[in-house]
Amino acid sequence: MGNCNVCIKSDVTGSDRKRSDTNRGKKGRKTKPNPYSDESLNSSATIRVLKDSNPRNRIGDKYVLGRELGRGEFGITYLCTDKETKQELACKSISKRKLRTAVDVEDVRREAAIMATLPEHPNIVKLKATYEDDENVHLVMELCEGGELFDRIVARGHYSERAAANVARTIAEVVRMCHANGVVHRDLKPENFLFANKKENSPLKAIDFGLSVFFKPGEKFSEIVGSPYYMAPEVLKRKYGPEVDIWSAGVILYILLCGVPPFWAETEQGVALAILRGVIDFKREPWPQISDSAKSLVRQMLEPDPKIRLTAEQVLEHPWLQNAKKASNVPLGDIVRTRLKQFSLMNRFKKRALRVIAEHLSLEEVEIIKDMFTLMDTDKNGRVTYEELKAGLQKVGSQLAEPEIKLLMDVADVDGNGVLDYGEFVAVTIHLQRMENDEHFRKAFKFFDKDDNGFIEFSELEAALVDDIGETDTNVLNEIMREVDTDKDGRISFEEFVAMMKTGTDWRKASRQYSRERFQSLSINLMKDGSLQLHDGISGQAVVV
Repeated sequence: MGNCNVCIKSDVTGSDRKRSDTNRGKKGRKTKPNPYSDESLNSSATIRVLKDSNPRNRIGDKYVLGRELGRGEFGITYLCTDKETKQELACKSISKRKLRTAVDVEDVRREAAIMATLPEHPNIVKLKATYEDDENVHLVMELCEGGELFDRIVARGHYSERAAANVARTIAEVVRMCHANGVVHRDLKPENFLFANKKENSPLKAIDFGLSVFFKPGEKFSEIVGSPYYMAPEVLKRKYGPEVDIWSAGVILYILLCGVPPFWAETEQGVALAILRGVIDFKREPWPQISDSAKSLVRQMLEPDPKIRLTAEQVLEHPWLQNAKKASNVPLGDIVRTRLKQFSLMNRFKKRALRVIAEHLSLEEVEIIKDMFTLMDTDKNGRVTYEELKAGLQKVGSQLAEPEIKLLMDVADVDGNGVLDYGEFVAVTIHLQRMENDEHFRKAFKFFDKDDNGFIEFSELEAALVDDIGETDTNVLNEIMREVDTDKDGRISFEEFVAMMKTGTDWRKASRQYSRERFQSLSINLMKDGSLQLHDGISGQAVVV
């Protein structure tokens, strides 16, 4: 919480650039080399992220970092082994070079503080230790190797209301623990829950607190964060509190019971409208077979008014969860499992593409952004004014109209001083490039198009996704192909790939900063006279919320 006054330098030395290019340029490598070799220790540190870190304590003194487990926007998670006990853990290593703005730095600092603050709980991953060196921040935590929530559900041949109730109770327990300790999670979604191990009775654990924040009773937040399909209506209105976690948990419960999100659209504005209208569909299959008690809980968790929405305690006291052992154990049917698998796989397809974009663009973007900043900062005072931004965008051929530039300036000017510092400028530039530059998608497309024939065939899609799921479901992959392959020639063209990436809003929010910019922009653009007005494509009328 609070403003971070750390100065993030814009300079990237020539040797740093060269080393970055070397690391990115190896063809045919499935994983990048471990960045903790001696050659990566030479770049200069510009920030100290963890307030209580001791530079003398090195992660290599206690732990051995092994294979890569996963990769995110800011860093890589490695298998981590305690040298003395041989206990296997996970180490989330966050590259300080990728922390572009003060907001990014504060996010990491706060994530470590929150994980250290939360009491030990069977459903929350435990932070074991933190380290910081010149290049990275390391968070050593429990290892969760049991897979994602949806994957476990799909793998089971039998899925019922009772199983959904058990998951819902776990998520509500996590929310209760967070809120009792003054933490609002702000990004509850299925991907942020992993099973500890592959045993049938493995505990489900919340693993990611990167967007979480400390709160005091009555405190309200305005920053738009989270994943679109799981956002509460008050988040879009930019005045919210811990109640948003209950809404997100309600969305997860709805998906668990029927396999699709309750609020869905192809565009950001469509998603926002669906959320704000708050119409919940209980007519589609399998809802007619689901108990009234389960529907009652979903309704009360997705209550638009946060003042009367259930608390975590009330969710846990709801009859459906209190009587979970008596809940129907009749299978909900193959339709739910198929939907969940498709939901999960499409998520992975787009996430894999976005990860490729992030890996290829993060470092090279920053190399050209510095030059753009210098070009636009005509008076060389280290800040870009609105007029300089407008003139600079015209120089580089941007087609943005003046109102859009003004809106962009308002959104990006985090500290509200009327000018953009370097960190704020980085956010604007990446935002614009991701809106306007399909070359980003071209690089991701080539990752899947292994034979470089200009199309993604079924076998290439299967090969790209099998690593994550351990097996393939031909029917589900065929469904994804049918959805993306609009001309029905049995393969995915670049144009179809781009169309997929630009729709299904939830999955293209890989960049935390991008998500903030897009939805902050959307919210400001829709806010009129203190109310939120959206154009309803169905009725053609403006909907005032």
